[in-house]
Amino acid sequence: MSGGAIGDPVTLSDWRSCSAVYEHGLRGGHVEVEYADGRVRPLAAERWLRPIEGDEDVLARCGGPTLDVGSGPGRLTVALTRRGVPALGIDVTPLAVELTRRAGGPALLRCVFDPLPGTGRWAEALLTDGNIGIGGDPVALLRRLRQLVRPGGTVIAEVRPPGSKSTVDRVRLRHDGRTGGWFAWATVSADDIGPLATRCGFPTAERWNTARRWFAALS
Repeated sequence: MSGGAIGDPVTLSDWRSCSAVYEHGLRGGHVEVEYADGRVRPLAAERWLRPIEGDEDVLARCGGPTLDVGSGPGRLTVALTRRGVPALGIDVTPLAVELTRRAGGPALLRCVFDPLPGTGRWAEALLTDGNIGIGGDPVALLRRLRQLVRPGGTVIAEVRPPGSKSTVDRVRLRHDGRTGGWFAWATVSADDIGPLATRCGFPTAERWNTARRWFAALS
């Protein structure tokens, strides 16, 4: 991974301090991601409230109990539930969990590193919408998911396109002059996902792209 050291470890409480700003985005407000190096980009959180082109390829690969990590407002959790596939969304933002439940999907206000139901029994675990970046440490995250999925289980991760760099950044969310705390976030290139998967206990990493999105199935 490139990006280098990012300073002191960033705790879950740092991310939870951003929840109010993130929730503003879920309500349709304008939210930006600010990087420690000065870059700024829009978050556009409202896009996660409805199906996104390419979702169908992910959903079609979920045939057993599925854990949706960083599920946000739950579009994938809800879609799987409607198909009769047992699914559970987990997120650290209260409004995201509430929106998932309102839409008919089961969800818990929980961090992936917290104790979770079904540990070692999930058939699939999802890391879509860049959620392989949670915590800024993809190795720790994928090793945790290796504990959560059952033998022969699969982690489906959305990754950056080939030719891009894997990075670790320090970021925060902001809107209308209000900012959350700094936290670490990573990106993983499709070029790097194979060696990373092997390092974390997944000997197979199938890559594919659809609708201008890149994914990897780690088995």
